[in-house]
Amino acid sequence: MRQSSGFTIIELLIATAILVLATGLVLPGFNFWQKQSSLDSTAQEIISALRLAQNQTLASEGSSSFGVYFETDRFTVFKGTSFSSGSPDNNQHLLNPALTFSEVSLGGNNFIVFDRLTGNTANYGSLKIAQVDDASKNKIIFIDPSGTISLASASPDDLDRKKDSRHVEFSYSQDAQNATTLSLYFPSSGITENIDWPDYLNASKTQFSWEGSVLAGGSEQQIMIHTHSLSSANASFCIHRDQRYNSQALVISLDGQNLINYSSTGITTKGTSLWAGEPQSQ
Repeated sequence: MRQSSGFTIIELLIATAILVLATGLVLPGFNFWQKQSSLDSTAQEIISALRLAQNQTLASEGSSSFGVYFETDRFTVFKGTSFSSGSPDNNQHLLNPALTFSEVSLGGNNFIVFDRLTGNTANYGSLKIAQVDDASKNKIIFIDPSGTISLASASPDDLDRKKDSRHVEFSYSQDAQNATTLSLYFPSSGITENIDWPDYLNASKTQFSWEGSVLAGGSEQQIMIHTHSLSSANASFCIHRDQRYNSQALVISLDGQNLINYSSTGITTKGTSLWAGEPQSQ
């Protein structure tokens, strides 16, 4: 008698069940690795683009500055001091659809331009690129005023860093898109500087940025005010007021709503407006 060989139905079912189970265990890990790898490589690609623009600027290619312009799903290396979408010199990079720029904070702008002589930039700040389906998985790229570019997987631990009123952020839970006047009042000298709010909004009314100086108390007070976010329901304000260049007490209001106050020594207090949040030193 010849003994036949092969697999029984039970053996096949067991083998199939083991294969399905193994696939279920391995596939999530592979997907995680794939997404993390895409996040890592894209962050490095952005850093390379920033350094390319900086190096092209320092080399004075075409006797021009270069910069990088950021949108939600792409970034573009451009020639000149401002971005033009139709320029033939643009070098556009599309993001992986699984990734997005969740935050672009470059001095109130969504672009960076480097200085031709030094490689410095006035558009310093940070960029956050995150996974679309899990924003906690992100990379943050930092650019400081000297043009130094660095990378972190999360915001740096700043528990031991000295915080003061040179850089303060606060929220305002009202419609600031349709505001009319931002007022800077210096009580010790009785001087008020009124800023026409719409003149410093971008076309879509999603960003406000003003920087200037006001003569008060015999010295120029230098201040920069911009928004990180702006909608018809709320705004996130950021104020730069370096104590080296500011010696006067200051009251800042928007359409009569007191947002924030500074003492002459730089101490901040919450404005009297019910919609103004507590100032947070950065």
